[in-house]
Amino acid sequence: MTDTAVRIDGNTLRLPGGVAVRFVRTLRLPETGTHPLPPGLGEFPVRRVGDYPGTAPAEWLARGGVMLPVYLREAMWLSFAGTARPAALQVGVGKVCAVSGKPWSDRLSQRPQNYLALPRQPWLDGINSGKGTVRQFVAVALGLGATVEGQVTGEEVWGGVQLQSFPLSGEALAEYHRQERLRRERLGRERTHSTRSAGAFGTALPMAAAAPGAAPAARARRSAPAAMGLGVGGSMRQEVYLDERPLRDWSETPAGRVFVHLVTPPQWHRITGEAPPPSPVDRAAYTRAGLPWYDYYDEDARDLAPTDALEAVKPVGDWLGDDLEPWQQPSQGQVLPLKDAPGKPVEDGDW
Repeated sequence: MTDTAVRIDGNTLRLPGGVAVRFVRTLRLPETGTHPLPPGLGEFPVRRVGDYPGTAPAEWLARGGVMLPVYLREAMWLSFAGTARPAALQVGVGKVCAVSGKPWSDRLSQRPQNYLALPRQPWLDGINSGKGTVRQFVAVALGLGATVEGQVTGEEVWGGVQLQSFPLSGEALAEYHRQERLRRERLGRERTHSTRSAGAFGTALPMAAAAPGAAPAARARRSAPAAMGLGVGGSMRQEVYLDERPLRDWSETPAGRVFVHLVTPPQWHRITGEAPPPSPVDRAAYTRAGLPWYDYYDEDARDLAPTDALEAVKPVGDWLGDDLEPWQQPSQGQVLPLKDAPGKPVEDGDW
């Protein structure tokens, strides 16, 4: 792999090996019960840290990567739609693996599995927390102990999100291309698209234009970062899939990696000069309006069991206090089935 650069395409991060990652705003779930998949409410804007050398904190410039603005207790999910070919993607939250709960590593493991198998895994809404469930990613400030990083390691040093991609090895990649040619010859170029999208509540959020590196109108002095990390919120029905490929199918070394800094809205404005996105949508108003939630079922996939470290992570409400945002349960008709959910039976009659 010669190109190890991670690139931004709009608000999509493209990692070497054909991996596409978008960060999607969503409704925050209640911290009790298990819920359907919440909708996408538009993409988080993503900017290169290196484009703001005069205003980005020195610590962030040293780590490189990208940044996105997020409100306290705002929820997000990661979309992998557009990933071009099979890849293993590691996702870290404060350099704790969101799949295994183990420390960040430059090598893949299957005991326990410390990566997602793309493109089979269409998205990730939170940490692997139970049989067929994840606990939602929720932004929280460092220093309170509420992040996954703080609860698993006892320290809050890194924050943010870390991504690292591994392509197929040479033989496995050649076999994949051979199988793809046979598939296209047999079935044509049919594709199936999920209806759950980052733009379910509209397209990418409008942002004020600003030239890279341009100082805000009232130029801010470089200050200590308002560091943010990810804790967990409510539980939802979502599998983290067991990879059915042997470990030898994957490259032994990563093709590319990126550090994603989570920025408070005031810090975002001071660094970029751009207005942050509007505050998160009220979930009760969303449900009252009759807008959809989703239930995703894949009958062929095998779910990963949770690890002790991630199963023990407590929701941010245990640290920050009760969740006072009202909740209204969606009606049955608002929850839309995706993928392998059974359809309604067709009745036969007299011929």
